[in-house]
Amino acid sequence: MLASRPVSVISQPNVGSAGGWHRAIAYALERGFDAVWLMDDDGYPDCAALGQLEEVLTGDVVCASSVVVHEDDPDRFVFPFSLLNAGGNPVLLARRRKVRTVTELKTISPEGRYPFAHLFNGALISTRAIRDIGNVERRYFMFGDEVDYLLRLSRIGKVLSITDAIHRHPDVSRRALTSMKFYYYIKNTIIINHRYLDLALLRDALTVGVALWRVARRNGVTSALAYVAGSDTACLYRAIIRGARGQLGKDF
Repeated sequence: MLASRPVSVISQPNVGSAGGWHRAIAYALERGFDAVWLMDDDGYPDCAALGQLEEVLTGDVVCASSVVVHEDDPDRFVFPFSLLNAGGNPVLLARRRKVRTVTELKTISPEGRYPFAHLFNGALISTRAIRDIGNVERRYFMFGDEVDYLLRLSRIGKVLSITDAIHRHPDVSRRALTSMKFYYYIKNTIIINHRYLDLALLRDALTVGVALWRVARRNGVTSALAYVAGSDTACLYRAIIRGARGQLGKDF
């Protein structure tokens, strides 16, 4: 279908999500594109989304991103938005930490622009900014590449989610978590906590707690307990230790 349009296609071995983003961005840079529009394989944008993002990607805005909503419920986010503290980091010690609907986000951002984004689900990024900060770090492999890139972009300009630019996506909250995904989520998130964020040790503890809660919810309580004091404890503790040491790379 793509060939019949004709649309250029990039093929390569499976080198993880970070390797895929890296190749796509490199392709855009090599061909002198003004921007690259990034999305994964299971979501799709509304027809008006690209035009809405293009209007915003000017001046000091280095990334304009869609909001990612449930394909069957366009008011509910697939990935809730973090509320931000005075330093621009996600809040930790607060009763309310997340924004879960488009209606709620528009209430706190009536201008329709929120200074946070879930990258790589409909994010339009200026190649001028990419040349400033470099490409995606391929060694994240499976998790953390998008958060790392968000924080790097935020250092040189504005990263905004546009509340009217809609990107539809299946509900991922019930997908089972493999040991590999569990491992890279913990290890890579700990690395990011210490590279970029405040209260890193507290965020580390929260990262482990969230990971275990997700396993219990999606795979069952027995699976979660196996990481704490069972057959899978090595996976959990290696992830924590290697994350604390900053050991990026494919090492599961």
